[in-house]
Amino acid sequence: MTIHSTHPFVDPEPDPVRQWRGRLGGAVSLWTAGGSDGPAGWAGLTVSSVLVAAGEPARVIGLVDPDSDLADTVEETGRAVVSLLSWEHRDLAEAFAGQAPAPGGPFRLATFERTPYGPGLVGATSRALVSVESSVEVGWSRQLTCIVDDLVVLDEDTALLHRRGRYAKP
Repeated sequence: MTIHSTHPFVDPEPDPVRQWRGRLGGAVSLWTAGGSDGPAGWAGLTVSSVLVAAGEPARVIGLVDPDSDLADTVEETGRAVVSLLSWEHRDLAEAFAGQAPAPGGPFRLATFERTPYGPGLVGATSRALVSVESSVEVGWSRQLTCIVDDLVVLDEDTALLHRRGRYAKP
């Protein structure tokens, strides 16, 4: 193991758009999808680029990595579970973002229950069950516009926030 005086993964040519987006900050969500065959067929991704549009029906719009397993699985199933993460889930968020080791896969780091929309994080204070309305490439992301089919909203005071590459408490 080598000890670095600087961040070992710092971008040598920072992208100003990415830096600006990081200053906006936002709540961290975990998008999961997959069939009933268990973790082998499940996919998940930590997403903080999320927008909620009120209306009839309400919609959740997320920007996800088009090369991610989640993007492929959501395209295949047409459904997903969007869970809002709490401060206690920060290690889980890192694992689903591919920034922390997860021996056996990130789904082994927490308890998930099977839903008709994919795996749902047990203990999430709020979650939406969504159906994909459209999927389009936007910049270097895939924009998933989803119809909210069902919501669970519980009290929470420890939302996991992400700003400038770090997690923060509200």
